[in-house]
Amino acid sequence: MKHLRNWENNTWLSSKKYIYKFSKFLTLNFNINKKSKILDIGCGRANIISHLNKKYKFIKKPIGVDIYKNNKLKKNIIFRKMNGVTFLKKSKTKFDFIIIKQTIHFFKSKHLYILLNLAKRSLSKEGKILIFLLENKNSEIPVFNKMRKKLEHSFKIDNKIIKKIKSNFKKYHLIKFTFNVHISRNQYIKMIKKKYISCLMKLSKKDIDQGVTEIKIKYQKDLRFKDILNCFVYKS
Repeated sequence: MKHLRNWENNTWLSSKKYIYKFSKFLTLNFNINKKSKILDIGCGRANIISHLNKKYKFIKKPIGVDIYKNNKLKKNIIFRKMNGVTFLKKSKTKFDFIIIKQTIHFFKSKHLYILLNLAKRSLSKEGKILIFLLENKNSEIPVFNKMRKKLEHSFKIDNKIIKKIKSNFKKYHLIKFTFNVHISRNQYIKMIKKKYISCLMKLSKKDIDQGVTEIKIKYQKDLRFKDILNCFVYKS
């Protein structure tokens, strides 16, 4: 799955402002303290849990799991190079928070129920699973025609995943995280060329070049939009 290497390219997702706001979102909505045990499945560079560790100085370092080791991986966390299912099968730790941020769609359907059940089994008494998916009803992400079609297909897959989450969790609640993105059109075009989002990965260079032309025609030089995530919260 080569596209997993690109999911956290140099975008607003890796900006200090985004990391700060996302960490603040977690702090405001959940009772995180220095005793909290945190697992991040699909951690990428581990920016989020690293930021939280700097803030709370956890007694037990947060654990990040990913099938690739990013060369910009943060040092103040524990990293395990493996997939979430394998890690949870081996782990004996009871976590207070298991974070699965914009990576659950990479799991094959047959592994999804296994992952969710293992995650539930790995929670502490008051533990929570936090699953983040892109808002797909009112998405504001700037797109060109072929990108839009790919994104719509991705959203259909997400809807199937959401049904599985709901059927598996039964009791859950939904909250939203919103980040106001402000970048130049040229910056965004550079991101498109680097295929910053997984729906772009199978597009050819010709598709991308045509898409860039569409973006230049369709959007102004200054881009402002909301990046919205739905967070499904399950409590043990």
